[in-house]
Amino acid sequence: MEKNLRLSMGSLFLLIGILPLALAGHDYGLALSKSILFFEAQRSGYLPTNQRVKWRGHSGLNDGKISGVDLVGGYYDAGDNVKFGLPMAFTITMMSWSIIEYGKQMASSGELGHAIASVKWGTDYLIKSHPQPYVLYGEVGDGNTDHYCWQRPEDMTTSRGAYRIDPSHPGSDLAGETAAAMAAASIVFRRYNPSYSAELLKHAHQLFDFANKYRGKYDSSITVAQKYYRSVSGYADELLWAAAWLYKATNNEYYLNYLGNNGNALGGTGWAMTEFGWDVKYAGVQTLVAKFLMQGKAGHNTPVFKQYQEKAEFFMCSCLGKGTRNVQKTPGGLIFRQRWNNMQFVTSASFLLTVYSDYLSSAGKLLKCASGNVAPSELLSFAKSQVDYILGDNPRATSYMVGYGNNYPRQVHHRAASIVSIKQNPSFVSCRGGYATWFSRKASDPNLLTGALVGGPDAYDNFADQRDNYEQTEPATYNNAPLLGTLARLYGGHRGYNQLLPVELPSLKPIAIQAKPVPKPVTNPAPASSANRIAIAQKVTSSWISKGKTYYRYSTKLTNKSSKTLKNIKLSISKLYGPLWGLTKSGDFYFFPAWTNSLAGGKSIEFVYIHSSSPAEVSVSSYTLV
Repeated sequence: MEKNLRLSMGSLFLLIGILPLALAGHDYGLALSKSILFFEAQRSGYLPTNQRVKWRGHSGLNDGKISGVDLVGGYYDAGDNVKFGLPMAFTITMMSWSIIEYGKQMASSGELGHAIASVKWGTDYLIKSHPQPYVLYGEVGDGNTDHYCWQRPEDMTTSRGAYRIDPSHPGSDLAGETAAAMAAASIVFRRYNPSYSAELLKHAHQLFDFANKYRGKYDSSITVAQKYYRSVSGYADELLWAAAWLYKATNNEYYLNYLGNNGNALGGTGWAMTEFGWDVKYAGVQTLVAKFLMQGKAGHNTPVFKQYQEKAEFFMCSCLGKGTRNVQKTPGGLIFRQRWNNMQFVTSASFLLTVYSDYLSSAGKLLKCASGNVAPSELLSFAKSQVDYILGDNPRATSYMVGYGNNYPRQVHHRAASIVSIKQNPSFVSCRGGYATWFSRKASDPNLLTGALVGGPDAYDNFADQRDNYEQTEPATYNNAPLLGTLARLYGGHRGYNQLLPVELPSLKPIAIQAKPVPKPVTNPAPASSANRIAIAQKVTSSWISKGKTYYRYSTKLTNKSSKTLKNIKLSISKLYGPLWGLTKSGDFYFFPAWTNSLAGGKSIEFVYIHSSSPAEVSVSSYTLV
């Protein structure tokens, strides 16, 4: 992001009417694939061997070094080379929420593994950024020096200073959002990597405690962020947001009661919003709490939670143009909040409309607006119209997703995309030389930034595809993150899912069964000493009876007992009679999951499966230690 164009709280409200439905069908599965791929172009750090965006290279390899902490990894937020913690954490929260709601649809498109890998790339960094319970690093690099230069991430010569919050320099909004991201992601990984999920949840608990105990705005402590990601709304919304996600992840009544006891004081029951994004979280909190209410979880908090729900429905009605104060729209029907990167508000609003439509459908309820009752299908239709506008059903017939359709932005305001790949031409691009040679070029980007969602048109549907038009041509990770869920829903349909049921597997008391001994690893061509280097342990974590048959959930932990890094593992699994999660299958063998390709010495990875039999037989066929 080139600059922060945030306004006062009084200007948070938008004015708009209802949008006509899309004119033509779109390939939502293709758009979903491209949207996820964009995150690989935004990666910082050592890129993995399965990196699909081949024109990118390693970057930011010394991040955090001058502060004595490893901050390598994470995402660049937009078209620059700074790692801003607040929008990065929001990006992870929204990607996780998309998977939690619509993971089944993502799986049917073949993109669930890629989506999970995108979340983990972010959470791995967030874990690094939280080295102590009350210390959180919220930025690497600074916008002023970064924007003075136009360089590939691989060539960066700008400051890579690291900025943190702590008890003497608090940042409840940053800590709260990061807690929300960790909690939401813990739900995603609960099934696929339980130990990693538990680690994320531990960080989430600590960060919420930090945010709640030492209160203050993060940009008062990390002042270099003020020009770019100033926290206009303060930290009250993030405290509620984090509590909501921690309740969703844990079912701990403490967090549910926190929402009930602090709804008024922290604004959850008071603010009627027409905006949702990386700064202002109230509409998201209100939507989550409304879901808790519809799930019957509110208990003695029911009167307060109904007030949250009223504000959630105010947001939905305003987007539909059926409320007392409606959001603005362009003549072509797009939600319009501001000229500077307006698309972030379009995708976030569309996601809330989509999930709330499904919540209402699952509860058998209607949306109550000032102009009358609204069927849940109308919310989804409006969200679809916004997505269709993005993909090309608009007065310019322009797709605002790079690489989708035939007419899309070619001069994206993005340093890495606009400069020839270091793999094609490794010649160093200097700080100011990049402006002279590459920024000023009136030609298409040499690298296609596939899936990037740019800032979009102005209030009159006008758009100028020019690299220096950063208000309209710069993409951002938080533009794409909520779009993943909406695209998955539009691609996969509803299929009768009840969105009010928990996404987790049944958490019943395990029953003891006699486990078969785990066979010794097969040397095929694994070294004969593999049993001493790789340990496999299985256990039953839950069981239940369905239609007279007992099903068992098995958790299998594979541990690298050596001091070297384990790669290229090939597992043989026989006598498996049900679904398995946490590994990638190819042919008759299983390999590391999509989100990792190695296992460090002493580390473990878990996968789970369900069937109505004794444990499957798991053995090692081959592997490499490096």
